[in-house]
Amino acid sequence: MRKTLWIVSMLIVASLVLAACGGAPASTGVEPVTVVETVIVEVPGETIITQPQGYGTILARVKERGKLVCGGRTDLLGFGYLDDNGNNVGFDTDLCRAVAAAVLGDPTAVEFVPLTAADRGPALQTGEVDLLSRNVTWNSKRDAEWGNFTVTMFYDGQTFIVGSDSGINTLKDMDGATVCVTTGTTTEKNLASAFADAGLTYEAVTFEDTASVYSAYDEGRCDVATSDASQLAAIRVGLQDPAAHKLLGFTISKEYLTPAVPAGDDQWFDLVKTVMWSLITAEEFGITSANVEEMKSSQNGDVRALLGVEGDWGYTQLGVDASALANAITAVGNYGEIYNRYFGADGVFVLDRGPNNLGINGGWLVAPAIK
Repeated sequence: MRKTLWIVSMLIVASLVLAACGGAPASTGVEPVTVVETVIVEVPGETIITQPQGYGTILARVKERGKLVCGGRTDLLGFGYLDDNGNNVGFDTDLCRAVAAAVLGDPTAVEFVPLTAADRGPALQTGEVDLLSRNVTWNSKRDAEWGNFTVTMFYDGQTFIVGSDSGINTLKDMDGATVCVTTGTTTEKNLASAFADAGLTYEAVTFEDTASVYSAYDEGRCDVATSDASQLAAIRVGLQDPAAHKLLGFTISKEYLTPAVPAGDDQWFDLVKTVMWSLITAEEFGITSANVEEMKSSQNGDVRALLGVEGDWGYTQLGVDASALANAITAVGNYGEIYNRYFGADGVFVLDRGPNNLGINGGWLVAPAIK
């Protein structure tokens, strides 16, 4: 803010030169002259924040619509599938429900849009979905072209599934093999690079639909199938004879699976990131879906801030209620609860957490302070 300060200086100007040093001015009858000088002084004022174009667009649309549109899948055990009652469930599915609970206060207020691997990028680019949570690998090219990737929620790597009695244990053992793979994916590119770098050949059997990849493999139409280790572990459970197949003990890539949002709306980007961070942070603090209300009176100020009972963790700027993160945790649980629901001892299959442990427990999952 700029204010103009007028300083009026009354200067008596003598029209005659002093007759001598230190002498009095001679009288001439000339009237004194008033000189007005303008001085501009900078005074600090209120900072006005100008948001970029598009800021708040998606949140407003979701609230007006009354539901979150989430791109996902219905064919992969553990991550995104239909239960016996036809309900959408899974690790990726619960991440969508957490955002819906935070924004709308209702984890069921989600429209799930099944997407093929090839449809993921276009669905983000066109804004067909508000959120993409579908085993999507974060890499620089996708970040530049598809949208904004939020927080890595599952660390994985690409490997292979083969017959237990195939004699295949290394990449070299697959020289000349037929390999089933989903087209239009990083999986397909990683496969080509790994074999080329090793000087090996293979015959690709490609499908746009991931489910068809594993059907073909199970029917013996290819020697090997390749994908993320977690996905192959899920698929193995559903094969005709799971014991007849094994996952190889090495990976050829790093696959950081990350929910993504359309580009151009920083508020929505920040909001979804914060919801993901809250699930990780809740596990660090021992906050579960069952004890949220109790933990609101915790002696730990960071816990009280996360649950919206003290301070402002950013909810004012993000356009949601103070209880948004508490609602998300109540709806789906903390990160550990979600993981164990699908990959723990009582899940659809068991998958060691490995790098998906909290950073404080030797894993790679970390989140900034929420306060």
